[in-house]
Amino acid sequence: MLNALRLRHFRCYQALNWQIPAEGALILGENARGKTSLLEAICFALTLHSPRASKMDKLVTHGENNFGISLSTDEGPRRLVWEQRKLGMQVNGAPRKDYNEYLADAPPVVWLGNGDISLVTGGADERRHYLDFLGAQWHPTYRAALREYRKALKSRNLLLRNPRRNRATLLSYAVLLSRHGEIITALRRQLISLLQPHICDYHARISSGREEVQLYYRPSTDKPLLIALEEAIEADERAGFTTVGPHRDDFSLLIADKAAADFASEGQQRTLATALVMAQAGLLQVETGQAPALLIDDIFGELDPARRKALLSLLPPDTQVFITTTHLDWLGGNTPPLPVIHINDIAGR
Repeated sequence: MLNALRLRHFRCYQALNWQIPAEGALILGENARGKTSLLEAICFALTLHSPRASKMDKLVTHGENNFGISLSTDEGPRRLVWEQRKLGMQVNGAPRKDYNEYLADAPPVVWLGNGDISLVTGGADERRHYLDFLGAQWHPTYRAALREYRKALKSRNLLLRNPRRNRATLLSYAVLLSRHGEIITALRRQLISLLQPHICDYHARISSGREEVQLYYRPSTDKPLLIALEEAIEADERAGFTTVGPHRDDFSLLIADKAAADFASEGQQRTLATALVMAQAGLLQVETGQAPALLIDDIFGELDPARRKALLSLLPPDTQVFITTTHLDWLGGNTPPLPVIHINDIAGR
């Protein structure tokens, strides 16, 4: 359980100290007032990942050069300080030397947002990000392999753009990529298999069981990765980047045997996207034995009343849920499912 959040120089918050309700909260307020930033800070403290920014300097309050996050949990406090372009990490007051060590015992978390429809309608990078966000929390080997793969991929791509590159070095990076990439691909296939029943279950409950969903993993190559990289070396040199590997993989989403991106209505696509994210929660609870915190960023206004009611009924009773919203009209006069807290009443700006 999350108990308290303190921020310094994070997004729009010069300082913040929030005692978190045990149930979570329905955070009410106008746009651009910092509601989403609260959820982002929680997500970053638990995953070292922001769903809104790829670089840490984007998280810093304008005009500052550092930020700090402290998140108190039942397992102990977690503290992050980013300054001089380095991230300091502590758990229970003790330093953690690297990302893997910091994340090894982090409570799980799931993010639902308006942009989740891009999991269905967007490019392959959106779906890879979905798998990596989940996989890094699900399996420590996935997390370690992904980090090493990304480091090797960055180095190889830099080398491919260097006119003085040599083939021997490129091939040495190919060995590293294949070593970690094969692990990622195998675990992603396992992850898809584990996700399938969760997605089908949530989708059926949100859509009243009207449509069947299928997922299929689509690797960028069917060959062993080292062979594929060796064969693609000339194409990679022309392109200036690595053209095969897990960073180019995808998975297909079908509703009633038809591609959801092409044939589903917007309502069906939103339902499927919501089921995909709720499936993360279901899988993480089963695999880790912990109910993940649910961070739901302003999505209820985008759902029709039936799907909204269905989603509310799916919120697990044994987990903390955080919902941001600009109004309560979508409740239709019903009692809010969580304590309502106005963003202006949370201490600190």
